[in-house]
Amino acid sequence: MKSDEILVFESTDRIGRVASVDTSKVLIDAEDQNLVTQIGIGNLVAILGSTEHEYLVGIVERVSRSLKEELFDEDPEDADILEVGTVPSDLLRVVLIGTYRTVQGENKHVFKRGADSFPQIDREGFLLQGGNLQRFMGLMAAGLEDHEKLKLGHFVLDAEAEAIASGNKFFQRHASVLGSTGSGKSWSVALLLEKASKLSNPNIIVLDMHGEYTPLASKDSEDSFAQGYKIAGPGDLDSDDESVIRLPYWLLNRDEMLSMILDRSDQNAPNQASRFTLHIRNLKEKTLTDNSKEKIKETFTVDSPIPYEIQELVDLLEGDDTKKGVGKNGNAVKGEWEGKLTRFLSRLEAKIEDRRYGFMFKPTENAKKYDWLADLAAKLMGTNNDNPGIKIIDFSEVPSDVLPVVTGTFSRLLYDLQFWLEPEKRSPFALVCDEAHIYLPVKNDADAVEKQALATFERIAKEGRKYGVSLVVVSQRPSDVSRTILSQCNNFLVLRLTNDADQSVVRKLMPDSMVGLTDMLPLLDTGEALLLGDAVLLPTRIKLDKPKVAPDSSTLNFWSDWSNQESDEKAIRQAVETLRRQTRI
Repeated sequence: MKSDEILVFESTDRIGRVASVDTSKVLIDAEDQNLVTQIGIGNLVAILGSTEHEYLVGIVERVSRSLKEELFDEDPEDADILEVGTVPSDLLRVVLIGTYRTVQGENKHVFKRGADSFPQIDREGFLLQGGNLQRFMGLMAAGLEDHEKLKLGHFVLDAEAEAIASGNKFFQRHASVLGSTGSGKSWSVALLLEKASKLSNPNIIVLDMHGEYTPLASKDSEDSFAQGYKIAGPGDLDSDDESVIRLPYWLLNRDEMLSMILDRSDQNAPNQASRFTLHIRNLKEKTLTDNSKEKIKETFTVDSPIPYEIQELVDLLEGDDTKKGVGKNGNAVKGEWEGKLTRFLSRLEAKIEDRRYGFMFKPTENAKKYDWLADLAAKLMGTNNDNPGIKIIDFSEVPSDVLPVVTGTFSRLLYDLQFWLEPEKRSPFALVCDEAHIYLPVKNDADAVEKQALATFERIAKEGRKYGVSLVVVSQRPSDVSRTILSQCNNFLVLRLTNDADQSVVRKLMPDSMVGLTDMLPLLDTGEALLLGDAVLLPTRIKLDKPKVAPDSSTLNFWSDWSNQESDEKAIRQAVETLRRQTRI
């Protein structure tokens, strides 16, 4: 074998000949029955193309054996006796995925997606195994620069062959990590973050719904590599810890604010929304006047993130709700807005007084200042020696009923800042949406609050690539995640999925020729995944590397704990007080 050859087939690699061809699939009549017993679903096959320099590469989708009757050779001693018997017939169904050429113009050893031609009947097919498989797998990443390589693990077909994707294409065209509970989904995310942390200036922001990625930002571990933040809980309202983030009410745009407070079924809802909008705009204009921001006053809108006092808004709305009108004779009559804002005010005041919403309605004095937003933006979007590029944002103490609007507001703010940055000064960043099914539901199932978040994330999914904003959607229930967002993802890391509805969603996202691969989803081992999309030339099954720092998502051992561990009554009593206090110590 020449040192530069990739595929060198021996007679022991030969499967058989092409028996049938359609637009994307090929049937191979297998002649080596012993070799067929070694072939499984997902194995790679090379079929001789139109020239000796070309092979069509495919994935085995089905292996079948049937028995058929054949006429045996007649007995030479008795030519009048004909013997008929059954013999096995083996067929391989192969999905074509790409074309390999030993020479293409001035280039050598080129593999590209898609079949430029279709194999002719009777062309020979060979199993990719051993050295051929290792060299071919190595070819998958041969065109990538070292700084572009994203090593995720190794191929299940060959443990010696590294599974390498294009880091650029994986993030710039949106990605999705899908898998049932216990399949290794959180580890996969931790692995992606760990690989990115090796770069000089990574910029990834993780929306952590359960606090499971906090070990990656632990100050007590030498292997941690991220900066940890948390959205302020009820016990953090007086904290001056810089890792505690407030998202004050004035960051919300008009629609986001109204989605939490306005009851659309109220007959006075239009009046309530009208007065709210007017007063908000006037209060923001007052702030600009007080801060001598005359230029901004010329173009700002009611949605511009400008601080104002929430109590001033309440006072203005109460004034509308109680103000009497003046009749023809100067007598007091019912005012234009009198009594029409009462329910709206009640809902607003209830939110303001609820400490669970303190991160929004009880900001610190500093968070009411005009320059506070610029400091927050620099902290979240900046990457330097004092500010690690990977940030874990813990949303675990945010009330579930406002979680969608909070994640939406947080993400919209970052996206809007990126949009308004000078193009040559943009640093791309990725948003990792953990447990996306919680706040990015299918549109038909979304309520008013969830629709606000959906609008933000769908905009990022559709337009983010132009401005350097990427999404990594993580979910154990893809059937509950917005189809619009998933359809914009061009890369998929799919771990074990056992639910038929979830598998069906994944099938619809794949090209028709790849649908057969989803049949193995329920059979994947923990930490195994199907990797497919723009970031890899070859859709394939891989075994993911184990991250150095594991997320805090381990499953309790029920049977073992029931056998060896008593419940802690003191801890249960403390939990009751923690529940009442609505904050952890």
